[in-house]
Amino acid sequence: MSLPSASSVARPHRKPRLDPRSLALIEASVIPMGALLASALIFSLFLLMLGKDPIRFFSLVWTGGVASSFSIQNTLQRAAPLILTGLAFAVPARIGMTLLGAEGALVLGGLASALIAIPMMLGGWPVWLGLPIMALTAMAVGGAWVGLAGWLRHYRGVNETISSLLLTYIAVAIMNFLVEGVFRDPGSTNKASTMPLGPDWRVGDIPGTSVHWGLATGLIIAALLWVLMERTTFGFSARIAGGNLRAAQAQGLPVGRLAVASCAIAGACAGLAGFFEVAAVHGQANASLAAQYGFTGILVAFLARQNPLAVVPVAFLFGALAASGGLIQRRMEMPDATMLVLQGIIFVTLLTSESLYGRLPFLSVSQAGDRT
Repeated sequence: MSLPSASSVARPHRKPRLDPRSLALIEASVIPMGALLASALIFSLFLLMLGKDPIRFFSLVWTGGVASSFSIQNTLQRAAPLILTGLAFAVPARIGMTLLGAEGALVLGGLASALIAIPMMLGGWPVWLGLPIMALTAMAVGGAWVGLAGWLRHYRGVNETISSLLLTYIAVAIMNFLVEGVFRDPGSTNKASTMPLGPDWRVGDIPGTSVHWGLATGLIIAALLWVLMERTTFGFSARIAGGNLRAAQAQGLPVGRLAVASCAIAGACAGLAGFFEVAAVHGQANASLAAQYGFTGILVAFLARQNPLAVVPVAFLFGALAASGGLIQRRMEMPDATMLVLQGIIFVTLLTSESLYGRLPFLSVSQAGDRT
């Protein structure tokens, strides 16, 4: 009896194996979306305990955030600073640093841009020259302020999370001291503010919209930083240092310069957000600059997994939450801190979901699909 040939034997079907980059992309999408869903369920229980209707709440979020042209533009307006502050957290996170200093850089950057505008306005400088100088000044001040935390971390061993948080409180104190003191405009009776910018010194809106140019600037910077972190030697070195500091040092990478440069880039992004808050929104520097955009940007970067491109849609999401806050306050008679509670739940849920990476059962099956 002859044995069957090898070609006649049916070969077992093998499942296609996903490559590591595809697995990482699936994880980076599924886990944050699951965290958002879990946050919505937890917040719904919170609303039910208060005797409020969760369905009505989320319908009002939809109405206030994206249901009309007006609400969409309001969302985009609020998302503009969140893109820049989200990037301010995401870039240092690639090198393994946890910085909480975006709020301070935004405040000082906005203050610096408002103060340098005063002599230029009084001196009759051309606007086309003055506005770029204001923006560059804000970026330089913000970059230097957060870069200090990076310098302290590498050269003095000071924990960057603590130092950047303390620097934020110091920045807000400096702003209040100067605005309420020597640089206070005598005409600002209700709220201490600097001298207001003239109409010609305000950043206008994108044509056809009521959204200022800070949004377009944020989109461009997000794309540029993605290229920097994903397609350049600097970004590759930062990822190596963030993954294994000792290995990076053994390979001779300039870890100290990478840390300071990443922090300076982060501070420059936050400082630029402060410039737009002054030149496009408030028209002067005052306590309204400390609007918690820097801290919300941390949540944006966490949900985006520190991906500069993913920061953009996540910033739109939180912009929609902020844009709908007033509508919820009026329609459901809830305090304006309601959205802060929701953000806090999202943050805790995201931190909890970090333990799921590398442990999802269906991804393990995909990895082992060719073993059967």
